[in-house]
Amino acid sequence: MRRALQASKRYSLILFGACLLAFAYYHINYQNHLSEGGFVGLGLLAKYAFDLSPAMMMLLLDIPLFIVACLVRGRQFIWDTIVASLAFTGFYECFEQYSPIVMDLHNMMPVASLLSGVLTGLGTGLVLRYGAATGGDDILSLLLSKYTGLSIGTIFLLLDVMVLCLSFWYVPMKEMMYTILAVVISSRVITWTVEAGSHVAAEEEGHGHGNVSMTHR
Repeated sequence: MRRALQASKRYSLILFGACLLAFAYYHINYQNHLSEGGFVGLGLLAKYAFDLSPAMMMLLLDIPLFIVACLVRGRQFIWDTIVASLAFTGFYECFEQYSPIVMDLHNMMPVASLLSGVLTGLGTGLVLRYGAATGGDDILSLLLSKYTGLSIGTIFLLLDVMVLCLSFWYVPMKEMMYTILAVVISSRVITWTVEAGSHVAAEEEGHGHGNVSMTHR
């Protein structure tokens, strides 16, 4: 019973994180024309530079990382990541099709950047904290963090800034600057969310309250 409750809590928070991430991507990033880093940004770059399908580009990037993650982190992680990825996609489609909310912040772009950074960072951090990922760039960040010793948020920041720098030639400067601000904020929130979970897990184990791990593998 205890394990069932723990699993229920963990999946509920993974789904909540995926929902929060989808909400932020659609209602803040998309509606206010903030650009994207990570594999989404690479997919858009491939579209503009080579007229390749962004979805196909992202799939080609995701597949090898899913295989590596299965070998390194195990099948449970891959299963949880599939759940998180499908949930994110489903939530985003629902928001896109049915949400009546319009967050027009074009005249308050610093606010848009702040909200984007906090909400995407919290959503991503919750998914990572409870042992899943929402895509290949999340997996890459986890693996690089493990083998370099850098925080997950720092890895996210470096990868996103690299992709955004490649996108300078087709993304307006103003949009790029606000996107970078959002990415910087997001990276700090991701690090805080994941590390806060690790500290809670350590305290629970130290007091003998079970072996619930916030970084479930």
